[in-house]
Amino acid sequence: MIYGYARVSTQDQNLDMQIKALKKYNCDEIITEKKSGTSLDRPALKKLLETLRKDDTLVVYKLDRISRSTKHMITLSDHFKDKSVKFISIKDQIDTSTPMGAFFFTVTTALGQLERDILSIRVKDGLEAAKNRGVQCGRKKGMTLENKRKCAYAYDIITKLRKNDKTSIAQVLKDQGIARNTYYRYVNEYKKNNPENQGELF
Repeated sequence: MIYGYARVSTQDQNLDMQIKALKKYNCDEIITEKKSGTSLDRPALKKLLETLRKDDTLVVYKLDRISRSTKHMITLSDHFKDKSVKFISIKDQIDTSTPMGAFFFTVTTALGQLERDILSIRVKDGLEAAKNRGVQCGRKKGMTLENKRKCAYAYDIITKLRKNDKTSIAQVLKDQGIARNTYYRYVNEYKKNNPENQGELF
């Protein structure tokens, strides 16, 4: 049997291109799945791997359609060897039925892992270099004390305005030099810490 496996990450993505390519390999059956490549729960692939028998062939459009990581690809490679199953990746030009194809498959998975490791190191080095230059990485720090004081003052003014049915809040914030997002951030924090005082502030 020649099986084809096609996968896309979301329900909105289209499988047509992969299926068209797989049909050129005269697949007896094409299994499709709409699941993220990083998902451990891929029932169609799991069932297919259990179905494969000696001398069967599994064809995919590209390695990343079947594998979620280099480690996973190596596991699949061992699975195919144990079952004497041929594996073909069209775009990667891999065919494990030939000695050169099997070798290239092993090298490709190893290089993929190496590339990921190098990228990870570069990201870490870049963050460290940015940190040494004084660049703030990660989440922004909390609101400054000065901004809190400004917001508290604006809060007091706006509360009084609302009591008099005057709702020119935007003007108050402008006069105080307070960004709208900063003010609402303060209000949300205030409400969280003062649940007994939930006035309408917008």
